Amino acid sequence: MNKRDIIFSLIIGEIIALFSLVILKVLDKALPFSWSLPIFLPFIFALVIYISFLISKKIPVFFQFARYIEVGILNTIIDFGILNSLIFITGFSSGIYYSLFKACSAAFAIINSFFWNKFWTFEKKEVKRTKEEATRFLLVTLSGAIINISIASFIVNIIGAPAGIDIKVWANVGAAIASVIGIAWNFLGYKFVVFKS
Repeated sequence: MNKRDIIFSLIIGEIIALFSLVILKVLDKALPFSWSLPIFLPFIFALVIYISFLISKKIPVFFQFARYIEVGILNTIIDFGILNSLIFITGFSSGIYYSLFKACSAAFAIINSFFWNKFWTFEKKEVKRTKEEATRFLLVTLSGAIINISIASFIVNIIGAPAGIDIKVWANVGAAIASVIGIAWNFLGYKFVVFKS
């Protein structure tokens, strides 16, 4: 671990905090002390990365997986932030517009994911293989995105919101379930296909 790992964790925590505030605003949900997220969340992320480094002395892959999880949370919050911003701007939270919004938000998360995972999580600094890695990354990620969008759209548009649950909240439930599956799919693909040593 080096100073860069702490700095990156602080940056990731701050971005997540700011996007979280946007999502809470769109969902019209005020959490106690939500104003403090930009202050405390970056330090929590830095602490987690430090603890994962200590654990990695016994379980070597743990530090890499912790970085992947932090990047995954960042990607997810970017995905949700953009999705909720589009819902807020247009007022559409279901149907074909939801699927288009989800595709757009997933695309931004994918681009973010490539750079963070290449240069930080899996520490592949050589630029000459970037095109090859980007191609493999795109294939793994696009298949993950198809899975993500399909699951989210199925939950929102086919299953539909249960009685008593706001459709905007249900849109986020669909996105959350799809994201968990996407995170697992992508880590395995990135580790063993895209950024393999």
